[in-house]
Amino acid sequence: MRTDDWRTSDNVEDRRDDGDGGGGGGFGMPVGAGGLGIGGLVVLGLLGWALGIDPRILIGAGDVITRQSPYQQPYQPPIQRRPSSKAGEPTDTAGKFVSQVLASNEDRWREIFQQSNQRYQAPHLVLFRGRTASACGLAQSAMGPFYCPSDRKIYLDTSFFGELERRFHGCDGQACKFSEAYVIAHEYGHHVQNLLGILPKVQEMQHGVVKSEANRLQVRVELQADCLAGVWANRQQQKEAFLDPGDAEAALQTASAIGDDRLQRQARGVVMPDSFTHGSSEQRVRWFNTGFKNGTVDSCNTFAAAKL
Repeated sequence: MRTDDWRTSDNVEDRRDDGDGGGGGGFGMPVGAGGLGIGGLVVLGLLGWALGIDPRILIGAGDVITRQSPYQQPYQPPIQRRPSSKAGEPTDTAGKFVSQVLASNEDRWREIFQQSNQRYQAPHLVLFRGRTASACGLAQSAMGPFYCPSDRKIYLDTSFFGELERRFHGCDGQACKFSEAYVIAHEYGHHVQNLLGILPKVQEMQHGVVKSEANRLQVRVELQADCLAGVWANRQQQKEAFLDPGDAEAALQTASAIGDDRLQRQARGVVMPDSFTHGSSEQRVRWFNTGFKNGTVDSCNTFAAAKL
């Protein structure tokens, strides 16, 4: 994957130099606010240790993706930002790569929205280390990257990329770059869903239904975000041939590795489809491919699909 000539984004907020591991203290945020409580984190952490699986894969790489379920927006105390947080271009390699991929998503999605005469607004992306505050609760590394619709920001601890390289076979060094870009593009896909009014509509539909039905709706949300990530890759490839041989395959391996069925089988030895929130490995690969091959938002209507 070649990004040498890509611009960087101005919508990056770098909190990695904030004290105490990324800003967990000083924000008035209780431990475990939003998402899993501390007990759940400990249990999954021990389970991951016993199975040799990093806990962020059990907790979050399902949320490689969105950690609120289902996009709840609980009350949070006002967030007091530290003056050390920086906006603009990060200077380290990982931060610069994230900024370039974010900028590419901004450009391609702005074009898509303009073509359909729809209003577009780019999200911000927060780089953090360890933990930080979000409008959706306390963000922690173990949760993996996620999109918060309340403040329209993507949250990413870049150490997650190191986990991709260490844990997913066939993905190392440069071969991992498109997998990492896929993760960012998936989160950007959630922002696109928010702009299109899909997320609030799904949240409304999930109210008052049993958990298994709410989960099924969530799966459609996540698979659509996978498809939208494929749309971005298609449009960027048309703009300039940026993919190297094997890049797409590496991203598909990543999508497969974080399917609910594979994660459950690794963690529990059994697959429970009613508890899926992101889709099976086969579904995630197929919907990313759908977006990548077609390059259109219309091709990503998982809510109208008879077969997921």
